[in-house]
Amino acid sequence: MVKKMTEKFIIGLVGAPFGVNGFLKVRSCSGEIGHLLNLKSVIVSKDGKEHLLKIEEITPALPAVLIRFAGIDSPEAAREFTGAQLLAGRDQAAPLNEGEFYIEDLKGLPVVSPANADGEAGSNLGVITDIIEGGGGELAEIQLSSGEKRLVPFRSEFFPEIDPEKGRIVLQNLWILE
Repeated sequence: MVKKMTEKFIIGLVGAPFGVNGFLKVRSCSGEIGHLLNLKSVIVSKDGKEHLLKIEEITPALPAVLIRFAGIDSPEAAREFTGAQLLAGRDQAAPLNEGEFYIEDLKGLPVVSPANADGEAGSNLGVITDIIEGGGGELAEIQLSSGEKRLVPFRSEFFPEIDPEKGRIVLQNLWILE
């Protein structure tokens, strides 16, 4: 079964109000801000509630952006959104380069061993539960079939085939799960 691709992404985290005109400081989840500067509206999610808000003004404030939403014109009104998440569709998320993936598309994908010499599919080892930032790079968190979790460096020498559309990730070097 192929996993359904994620349609909504968290693209930013709302910080504290900035200035006296209702701006909010927003940190991009991707580390890039170009895609944020083109937004006209965005879904703001806080405490389980989502609001579609029109953006009146947006300006770079590296490494973040400053956003002023329609109808929010004071620090007091803006403070209501501190701690919220900005959600957007796939078309508004940061564009991917070759070999890059949205983490949300990887979560839940089966991790399998390489195909055997006869070309038969590898065995199911577990599923990706998250991709986390480690000191030396990203780590794939894998929940094994036994229920245990393991962290594996998220690099091509361990994962030579990553295919969210086919619904699987191949793990080379199975010794790393021991």
